Amino acid sequence: MTQHSEDGYLLDNRRSEAGERFDALGALFDPSTFRHVEGLGIAPGWRCWEVGAGGSSVVRGLAERVGPTGYVLATDIDTSWTADAVAPQVEVRRHDVAADAPPPGLFDLVHARLVLVHVADRARALRVMTGALRPGGWLLLEDADPALQPLICPDESGPPQRLANKLRRGFRELLAERGADLSYGRRLPRLLREAGLTEVGADAYFPVSGPACTALETATVRQVRDQLVAKGHATAEEIDTHLTNIAAGGLDLATSPMISAWGRKPQPS
Repeated sequence: MTQHSEDGYLLDNRRSEAGERFDALGALFDPSTFRHVEGLGIAPGWRCWEVGAGGSSVVRGLAERVGPTGYVLATDIDTSWTADAVAPQVEVRRHDVAADAPPPGLFDLVHARLVLVHVADRARALRVMTGALRPGGWLLLEDADPALQPLICPDESGPPQRLANKLRRGFRELLAERGADLSYGRRLPRLLREAGLTEVGADAYFPVSGPACTALETATVRQVRDQLVAKGHATAEEIDTHLTNIAAGGLDLATSPMISAWGRKPQPS
């Protein structure tokens, strides 16, 4: 999901850390995403819309699965990190799902990961995505729920872990100030039912430790360090200490639960 600081979003994709974050998010969550995509029956020839694509890993994975007879539309308000998802069946287009008209055509699958939690007009964005489904098509939404598990170090065993959790509290406050809904993920199943979708299901994936968790935390803290200091959530020295602690390899750094919810547009009776 593209996030520009000047129009309300905290994380600016024009920073070099954005690419590091996309790589880490792909390593952490692509296996879970494609487990769901394959469970929904993706097949050659499907038309897919990847909303708020951000990086290119999901777009490439969808393109591989729909093959040359399929079509993948990848949209974002900043497509600079999606441009390398090159395949004849892929189209990359600048688009704001919360403000712009829906893309033409209907889709077998519409997918968004870490998008709606940051969007101001979530209700409109959900209507646009639901309206873009063909009868029988699937909507797969994946959003984190930081309020459900708020700690970066669930095992708060010492000063380094307590410092990490202090910075995580500051990061959550920054997100909330910019309009992020930190408990949105848990509401996804209900929202899909209220949107008229059927066969609704959901689960959550929760990495607790690993290299990708470490890479994600390092890139995120580096990217928001100035905001953390400016808002009084941490000193520059505390941030440097936290980054040193991460590099030393002694922290088990978790993520918020990623809640995946899916539903199907009914066939006409």
